[in-house]
This record gives sequence, C-alpha cells and structure tokens, in this order.
Amino acid sequence: MQIHTLNKAAIINELQFGVGINHAVQDGRRADFALILSMFSEDVRDNTPVEHIDRVEITEESLRQRFELPDPQELRSDQSAYAISAKQAELFHSSGLPSAKLSHYLKPEVLTYLPEDTHGFPEDVYHSLSAHQHRKLGETEPKKLMPVDLYNHLIQAQRSYQIHAQI
Repeated sequence: MQIHTLNKAAIINELQFGVGINHAVQDGRRADFALILSMFSEDVRDNTPVEHIDRVEITEESLRQRFELPDPQELRSDQSAYAISAKQAELFHSSGLPSAKLSHYLKPEVLTYLPEDTHGFPEDVYHSLSAHQHRKLGETEPKKLMPVDLYNHLIQAQRSYQIHAQI
C-alpha cells in the first residue's frame, strides 16, 4: 500500500522533500538517502522548465519575399524563353556587353534550350522510339482496368453470335 502511495507522489526534485534529504546526508543515513534519490524522476524534462517555441515555417518563397529577390533562374526553356533571349541579344548588339549583363541579372534566361514536345527526352532518343512508345508517352490518362463483369460480356457476345449464326 505504501509503495503505491510513493509511486503516485510524482517526486521530481529535492525541493519536494524539504529538509529530509539534508538530514539523511548529515546523519549518515545511506539507506534513506538512496531511497530518496531512487524516487526522483529520471526524465530530465521534468527538472528543466521547457517553453514551447512556435516554429515558423521558412520556405524558399518566404525568404525570396523577405529579401526581395527575383524569381530563380529557370532550368529548361519554354516559349517565353525565346523572347527573353532575343531581347538580350538585341541589347548586346545595340548597347554592348554591360547592357546584356544588366538585362540578364534583371531577368535571367534559361540555362538550357531543350527541344519541345519530346517528353523530356533528347531529340535523337525521342525520334528513335517506336510509334507505340510515342503513343504511350502522349497518353495523359492511365489505362482503365478490365471491367469486373468481363466474363458476362463475353458469354453474352458469344450467345448473340450463335443466335445470329443460326438465323
């Protein structure tokens, strides 16, 4: 009965014993001192005051807005990339390298110009694919599975064929 009472006491540190631990040390009562120490919580989070810190989610987009950075340089080309590149080439021919560099820093052009409509493959690889593989790459919806009642449809089709063959 006393053991259950001690377990429910939830003793965390020496302040809850008052002077009991001090008297055990001064009087040399090792058994009492060991008993008191064994009742302390072994979880350090019980002894240390812990504050809950709200974590702010930091994303690349929030950092770009905070430091007023432009959009990152695109990796692949699209239709708008050709107009940007043509404008920078025009600025290079009319005003020189500093003007083209400034234009690039304000609106960077893409790193690579890849062929379009090749589903991410290099052009020579894409043209080496068969017509069936081209068709599979072009499909946007996944193939439907076989219907659950396929067996019934097959039997019905066979019976209707037999009826038409006998007539």
